[in-house]
Amino acid sequence: MRTALFLSIFFCVSCSNSLLNQLNNLEDHESPIKEAIKNVSPEQRSAMEWLISHMPESDLQNLSSEYLITNSEYAFKAKNRFKWAKNVPDEIFLNYILPYASLNERRDEWREDFFYKFSPLVKDANSAYEAAAILNNEIFEIVGVKYSTKRPKADQSPYESIDAGLASCTGLSFLLIDACRSVGVPARFVGTPMWYNDSGNHSWVEIWDGGWHFTGAAEPVDNQLNQVWFADLASKAKKGDMKYGIFAATWNKTELYFPMDWLPEIKKYNAVDVTDRYMNQIKIDSELVAVSIQALNDAGERESVKVTVTGEDNYFFEGQSRNETYDVNDHLTIFLPKGKVYTIKSKNDSQILEIENECIISLSVN
Repeated sequence: MRTALFLSIFFCVSCSNSLLNQLNNLEDHESPIKEAIKNVSPEQRSAMEWLISHMPESDLQNLSSEYLITNSEYAFKAKNRFKWAKNVPDEIFLNYILPYASLNERRDEWREDFFYKFSPLVKDANSAYEAAAILNNEIFEIVGVKYSTKRPKADQSPYESIDAGLASCTGLSFLLIDACRSVGVPARFVGTPMWYNDSGNHSWVEIWDGGWHFTGAAEPVDNQLNQVWFADLASKAKKGDMKYGIFAATWNKTELYFPMDWLPEIKKYNAVDVTDRYMNQIKIDSELVAVSIQALNDAGERESVKVTVTGEDNYFFEGQSRNETYDVNDHLTIFLPKGKVYTIKSKNDSQILEIENECIISLSVN
């Protein structure tokens, strides 16, 4: 009752004019959108009105009333079933659980399927944080999707990724976000068009549990969030910069668009600049330099091999290089002091390096 009352007030205050504008854009008096408002259950009507008032215009023209009603029904099922979802603030629910998509991905009918598929995984979880970590550890094996640069396209919808069995960080993020939303975990799409050193772009996921936490999709670190391979890269992002900043997608109306590197000309999806929260995530001594190491075969593909690094002052490090199942920008990385000399060695290759600037070392596996 409290939720229904709040949503009614929230709708009246924040989006009545927007809804009227959206409905006026519809030519058919009996459009599916109007049918969805009329036929959704009374306790969900204000949330449906909010969703419609914030929908992209193309969705207004193309989505069916059945699609929208099912989406709303199962979003509320999750809200009422899981302990963490019951206490989610209404504005967070509207923005980051109720929506059926994040950006421009194909509109799949995932809500009911994912609710029944993933609810058993998190039934014993005690928080949204714990549920999100469980999902990131388990769902990709369940649906048979892994990271690959050979995926059909970058912005795959969940079922496009499942059909392909492969996805980029963008497709993996869409999939994890929808899995989270299906069980009442608020989730949103986050990314940067380009890292500060021009080494590439990346996308990942934030989930809300009293505050925002982040994780790489299909890149779990045990059961912990906020631990990612790209922490150093993200800490050097540039606030306010549409190329080097970090942005989160939102259904709220904002003055900022989400910069999609796969469709750079499209500037219609709302975003917030979240760069501040990633800057200085880790503190690196200014005298230390990031040295990334990869091992390549004759085809130029990365392989996982044991790497050792030795140097002055009896320095010794041992680690494993990344193979092609890892993000293309994810390398075995260590921080070494400037001006010193180190030997970087694998079974079949060895290089001597005097540390000057940030670099990537390529070892041969043959």
